[in-house]
Amino acid sequence: MSLYEEWKEAASVDPEEDEKAYRELWNEYLTKETAFYEDILGKKQDVIDGTISELAEKYDVTPMMMAGFMDGISESLKSGLDNLEELEADTQVHLEIDFEKLYYNMVGVPAEWLYELPQWDDILTAQKKRELMKASKERNTVVKKEKIGRNEPCPCGSGKKYKKCCGRNA
Repeated sequence: MSLYEEWKEAASVDPEEDEKAYRELWNEYLTKETAFYEDILGKKQDVIDGTISELAEKYDVTPMMMAGFMDGISESLKSGLDNLEELEADTQVHLEIDFEKLYYNMVGVPAEWLYELPQWDDILTAQKKRELMKASKERNTVVKKEKIGRNEPCPCGSGKKYKKCCGRNA
């Protein structure tokens, strides 16, 4: 079983079946994840290289958790991470982080414990953070279309009632 598959299995623990294991896993993961981002943001480190084992040791996590971090950051990389399912402890990775995408995605999740880290202040301006936050929130906004009444004129311009024209098959 690959590290990514192990991670998916561990992360899918049903809280109703094993609440203690669920809380332990996520408390540890979120604490380590925060430290991971504090480190890379604090150093403005946009490139991370090494094997999964080396990175896991560096960030004081298990290789399985490192696979979890990589799953979380994969959409924020300059070039995609296509081999998540094949990750093994000795897999060499090269991660080029796009900090704007990362911030945008953190806001979209929402992961306020990560996008509110003070280390962001040295990477993105307050204005840029506001723009990314606004764009991310707009992405999740549902816009309802105005419903056309049955007896309204058809919007196609035929002059017929909607129910006798384009609404006939609706």
